[in-house]
Amino acid sequence: MDRRLLALPASVAVLVLCAGPVAAQVPTTPVPPPANPSAPPPSAPIGPQPLGKAVGDAGTGLAVIRIAPNSTPTKSIIPGAEDKLPKQAAVELGFGLASAQANSEAYLSYEKAVAQAAPGGMAFQGFSPQAPGSLAQTAPPSNTQPRSGGVNPPSTPLDTLLKVGLINGRVHAQWSDTLGPCVGTIADASTEIASISALNAIPTLPGVNDLSGVFDAPNLDAAGDNALIAGIKELGGPLSTLGGVLAGPGATSGKGSLLSLPNTLSARSVVKLVDIPGSKNKAVQSTSTLQVAALKLLAGTPFEITVKVVSQPTLQVTSTGDKATSRVAYTAPVLEVIQGGKSLGKLDAANPKLDIPIGIPLPGTDALPGVKDLPIIGGLLGDGTPLSKALGDGLKKLDLGVLRLTVAGLTQKGEASKTPFEGYQLGASARMLDLQVLPTDALGLPNLPSALAQVSLGEQIARAYAPTGGVVCGTASQNPQTPPPPAPQGKPNPPLAYTNAAYHAVPIFWTGTALLLLGVILVAALPARRSSRAH
Repeated sequence: MDRRLLALPASVAVLVLCAGPVAAQVPTTPVPPPANPSAPPPSAPIGPQPLGKAVGDAGTGLAVIRIAPNSTPTKSIIPGAEDKLPKQAAVELGFGLASAQANSEAYLSYEKAVAQAAPGGMAFQGFSPQAPGSLAQTAPPSNTQPRSGGVNPPSTPLDTLLKVGLINGRVHAQWSDTLGPCVGTIADASTEIASISALNAIPTLPGVNDLSGVFDAPNLDAAGDNALIAGIKELGGPLSTLGGVLAGPGATSGKGSLLSLPNTLSARSVVKLVDIPGSKNKAVQSTSTLQVAALKLLAGTPFEITVKVVSQPTLQVTSTGDKATSRVAYTAPVLEVIQGGKSLGKLDAANPKLDIPIGIPLPGTDALPGVKDLPIIGGLLGDGTPLSKALGDGLKKLDLGVLRLTVAGLTQKGEASKTPFEGYQLGASARMLDLQVLPTDALGLPNLPSALAQVSLGEQIARAYAPTGGVVCGTASQNPQTPPPPAPQGKPNPPLAYTNAAYHAVPIFWTGTALLLLGVILVAALPARRSSRAH
């Protein structure tokens, strides 16, 4: 089987992993049921078998874009489950995906260790077509050397949403035929991207300036609506480009993108076994790491915002098989937001949210330069004038939306389990940064989703599942044993009936032959006697 086939669903797997920290067995090929329920079980494996049992996975996504999040019902094959599951995004795009998996209980042998690095993938209303260009390595058989490769994604119609530069990947999967997961690092996957620019336009907003007849803000009267419609007409572009700030459809550079990362960024996912203090057994450890220097919002525009990554996020989950000693270690990111040389605030665990307003000037402020054909974002006007000064000079504005920056906090879950073996499983997820474009009540457009778009940077998930007492490194005994006697099967079969005289002829023939031979021997053994004549 071509291993590249295994890499195709890599993006789908990571998007699913990033959806939540559900502590469960790593999804692999399901065990097919027998065609006949009364059929005997599969035959036992041949040769020495490893004792170690371990399940773990780590997934890292550099960038995931969600258009109209929480707007599409989640499909399910379980009746009634769709109403209980959270809604998903209408469109999801993921880039720079790295996934590492280990599963001693996998049905297919080559799924015991899987390392995947994918340039990207997408999901449309929950359906995920397979993405080419991925890199994968599986074990067993174990691989002594990793695989690496690169791809330069071509231009596509999706460049309006996300454009990436050169992507390099590296994958390594190992598994021992006799010791199973006891090989140190089981799966290791990393992805490196030269640059990313996301959202040159926001497709959930109108692509025209004239909104007459469709605009109806609930908190404004008719005169207020007309004034706002007139203000939108004066902007240098439609609302889908934030009034001409974004580059718009067809743009191929990061200039004018809502989000861009001009420098190299990387993601890495690793699953391995580590020592348990005071025990000869091992623990399962899954780790997700990110390396990002800085990112920019509205790069190349008068409103450019720089987000410096002061502290890199790392998520690590370790399961020893026991709740008391299993743990989640998370290094939360620290981000500093700067616009026009001034700090807008810091994002960390104590301050996880920062809102940057998006507004337009209202009629009557034409005397102020640089505010007529551009919106107002953050603390600056289009000509670089501080917003506070303009407000003092008589500027009137109305906020139509918000750029919300959020450090998604750690979410974790753990539970004892007995399937497929008794032990303890632990999972956790986190995001380095969520960027959401949110409408306000003043944006009186029909059928708008609660969030117009969402870009998640650094989605991380890690899960680990070890048997009680830890992973045993060794090989099962293969001493031959005498098979037990067969169980009685009822009464013995009756003798066959005689149906021909030949059944008796054969023993009579051999009996006669034996008697004849005995007679010859007796005659030959007796001495000859001379007969005497009477005289």
